[in-house]
Amino acid sequence: MSDPRLPVLAELEKKILWLASWTIHNANHIRANDDGMKVGGHQASSASLATIMTALYMAALKPQDRVAVKPHASPIFHAINYLMGLQTQEKLENFRGYKGAQSYPSRTKDIDDVDFSTGSVGLGVAQTLFSSLVQDYVKAHGWGGDAPEGRMVALIGDAELDEGNIFEALMEGWKHGVRNTWWVIDYNRQSLDAVVREGLYDRIEQMFRAFGWDVVTLKYGSLQQAAFKEKGGERLKAWIDSCPNQLYSALTFQGGAAWRKRLMDDLGDQGPVTKLIEKRSDAELSALMCNLGGHDLPSLLEAFEGIRHDRPVCFLAYTVKGFGLPLAGHKDNHAGLMTKEQMEGFKAANKVRPGHEWDLFEGLNLPEKEIRAFLDKVPFFAKGRRRHSAPALPVPAKLEAGIQATMSTQMGFGKVLDELAKLGGPLADRIVTTAPDVTVSTNLGPWVNRRGLFARASMADTFKDERIPSMQKWEFSPKGQHIELGIAEMNLFINLSALGLSHSIFGERLIPIGTLYDPFISRGLDALNYACYQDARFMVVATPAGVTLAPEGGAHQSIATPLIGMSQDGLCAFEPAFVDELAVMMRWSFEYLQKDGEGDPDERTWLRDETGGSVYLRLSTRQVEQPKRTMTPELERDIIDGAYWLRKPGPNASVVIAYTGAVAPEAIEAVGLLGEDRRDVGLLAITSADRLNAGWQAAERARQRGNHEATSHVERLLGELSRDCGIVSVLDGHPATLAWLGSVHGHRQKALGVEHFGQTGTVADLYRHFGIDANAIVHAANAAAPGRPVRYLKALP
Repeated sequence: MSDPRLPVLAELEKKILWLASWTIHNANHIRANDDGMKVGGHQASSASLATIMTALYMAALKPQDRVAVKPHASPIFHAINYLMGLQTQEKLENFRGYKGAQSYPSRTKDIDDVDFSTGSVGLGVAQTLFSSLVQDYVKAHGWGGDAPEGRMVALIGDAELDEGNIFEALMEGWKHGVRNTWWVIDYNRQSLDAVVREGLYDRIEQMFRAFGWDVVTLKYGSLQQAAFKEKGGERLKAWIDSCPNQLYSALTFQGGAAWRKRLMDDLGDQGPVTKLIEKRSDAELSALMCNLGGHDLPSLLEAFEGIRHDRPVCFLAYTVKGFGLPLAGHKDNHAGLMTKEQMEGFKAANKVRPGHEWDLFEGLNLPEKEIRAFLDKVPFFAKGRRRHSAPALPVPAKLEAGIQATMSTQMGFGKVLDELAKLGGPLADRIVTTAPDVTVSTNLGPWVNRRGLFARASMADTFKDERIPSMQKWEFSPKGQHIELGIAEMNLFINLSALGLSHSIFGERLIPIGTLYDPFISRGLDALNYACYQDARFMVVATPAGVTLAPEGGAHQSIATPLIGMSQDGLCAFEPAFVDELAVMMRWSFEYLQKDGEGDPDERTWLRDETGGSVYLRLSTRQVEQPKRTMTPELERDIIDGAYWLRKPGPNASVVIAYTGAVAPEAIEAVGLLGEDRRDVGLLAITSADRLNAGWQAAERARQRGNHEATSHVERLLGELSRDCGIVSVLDGHPATLAWLGSVHGHRQKALGVEHFGQTGTVADLYRHFGIDANAIVHAANAAAPGRPVRYLKALP
């Protein structure tokens, strides 16, 4: 029995393809090549998914499902949302323009209901897998009420499978028993520059089956399946199966006459086969040969709606790049656009009158009333927009850290979490930690011992059962609060992204904390950037950091990560020297992660803290003597604002030492050595170069806009210094992190830090080697504030 939905769906597919094509063609912001021809609209890439997305969005998906759309299919996505009233004509007319619909679907930039941002190839795909794991986490903890489980769906280009993070995610998904995940591969056999290699589909199928996925291959459409049943049809099927990708693409572009000639040359004079070919016109023959599974609504609906289980599924859908357009099949069609003449022909074929290009029901063959009635009942859109929200969790007024006389910030981090685990309450219960095989070495061990590891099925700790002494209790259960990952940092950041969107995707707030070694942030930097672009909320704790990790050598010693913390949008970076500072930062961060206010700046700091964001803490394993002091509200405020005077400079200060992080003892020692020969030396503790610099830049923008009284925190801190006062900045990281301080008020500055790969040795060895020890700081101070010779000065190595 024919599906009664098919006539309407076929009309909607035609309309969606038209709207997407017109959106691209009509845009004034598509770049031009050297010949002046518009390119870059992704018309062909977008068109290949029109049928698949029609079947999914207009029939198969439910409101609880979530989709990561193939980046180049954004015009199709925007067209579907326009049909459903979730996108505007104004935005589509300004596609790729300022404040227009985005080139790639964006949660934060687009107005339509984007589930996952895409654009960084492969990351949106992996996000669906980790989002499914987060759904399992939420359900296992008894949250979310009776809301049905949704499927996390990714629409993937076949060339996108070249990205390594997809394979890393598949491995992690297998370890955690991923469920409710669909990946739909647009197998159009074309990448940006070429046609894909022969036999790729075999490798794809083998790979997914090896990881426990079901594979559904959609190769032949209804027309082809019917033709195969005719006499001679088995010969046609064999020819299609053996046809090289490049030849199939070329014949698709050339059309019916080319198909006829090639098929007759290869299969003619064989009686039934010749009859099968000759009974069809050129147009009918072309329609038959291009009727692949990914362009056949009956086949797609049967495949999608035939899944009755929660196992992960890969749909391998054969398509033609540019299907339905004059560009179909050409190997150069990736960035091509239809010419004006081609668009006029396409407009005529769609029966669209001039001036009616944006009309929703223009050119359709069914009554508007029937189409509207169908759209009103589309399941996926039945509940309107699907963004959820969750109330903010209360944060204790103070976090305990069990401060000892001497300890490291990494140890302090573990103590803060351990105290929270003991305290319990809503915040502790919603914290979920994760690490790429460095749980114990980043001081998450005490937290895990108290709160357990997460798995959908309980697993006992064999060492405990065998009565083998161990500091670690590795018991897995559905109530555990730590997700242990393999060593891939890309998976860490994509997992943090999925956890950090739980409040919006599933309506349940989580407080994700991920730990890793600081140098390996760079391994997962693309995924970190992607997570921040989506406005996911999480805390990344990177430790140990810098050449302070002396015995490990250069490969494990970070240099540029403080600059990453400063430059990464959506990520607030701190680097404490002392544990009491860290406790203040973590308490503030737990509130900051949950904020979602307006972007009005605080006129004290000129930072937009009410919008919230994610947090990066750069910590150290170095044992440092802890100060004995009262944490006043004023000191707390300055720590969060980015800096405070550990020793305030006197009225005749000739030099100020500004330090960040683990080099605090060297900075303190240098101030003591300078005291006899330089007057009123100041010591500035910089807890966040990121926030300090951001406030300075924001205040300057405010002044340029007419608010001449705008003053940032760093401007106030350095404002009382004489113009003749020198500044020495020092940190275990790239010197450029603090090298801008002298520009605030025009002070002479010497910036110390690490610029080259490290080596093994003691902390003292490496600090001396890189010129960030007390002696090097004193040398820099002598150069920044010339005067009488400074005693205790030794020659630099």
